[in-house]
Formats: sequence, C-alpha cells, structure tokens
Amino acid sequence: VQLQASGGGLVQTGGSLRLSCAASGSIFSINTMGWYRQAPGKQRELVATISRGGTRNYADSVKGRFAISRDNAKNAVYLQMNSLKPEDTAVYYCNGGIATTQNPQAAYDYWGQGTLVTVSS
Repeated sequence: VQLQASGGGLVQTGGSLRLSCAASGSIFSINTMGWYRQAPGKQRELVATISRGGTRNYADSVKGRFAISRDNAKNAVYLQMNSLKPEDTAVYYCNGGIATTQNPQAAYDYWGQGTLVTVSS
C-alpha cells in the first residue's frame, strides 16, 4: 500500500492551495484519513481528519480556513487550504487507516511521503 501526496508549493500570504493524496495497492478498506504537518524544528501535528462516513475534525489553528474531503471510490483525500499564513509553512503528510486484502480484519496506519507548503509573507 502506498499513499502519494501532491499539490504543495510556494504561495503568498492569503493565497490558496489544494493538496491531494491517493492510496493505491492491495486495499480492502480505508477508515479515517487525515492530514498532518511538521514545521522545521517542531513535532508533527494533526491538521484535519475525516472518517469514512464524512465526520471531520480540525485543528483549532486551521478551522474556518482549511477544508478536508475524500473520495472513497478513488481512495483519495484532499485538503483545500485558504487564507494561508506564514505559520502554515510545513511539510504536509497524508495518513490513512488501511486494511489490506491480505489482512482485511486489521487496519494499520500508512503515511504518504510529504509535500512541502511554503507561505511567504
């Protein structure tokens, strides 16, 4: 199983970016998917999660600015980021709780490779 993230880049303060992440491989089911970020010198932190049924959870720092969504048919999760601030600069990682066809009764965390978002002031 692999998660491939894309969509990062350089944007000015107040700008927008849309991150995408697609899971591939021997997938039986995907539970909660999410986005995390890690800024230089800081620990990885939760940005947003979405359950298979669509229940969303956001970090306080991004509420009202970011929106998470998913496409279960495509095994994909997205993060629309608006009103970006310099403090949003970080490597963004997608995550999924995935059960494989080889072991459909157990879901494990899988991580994407990270995509860099840089917000200039």
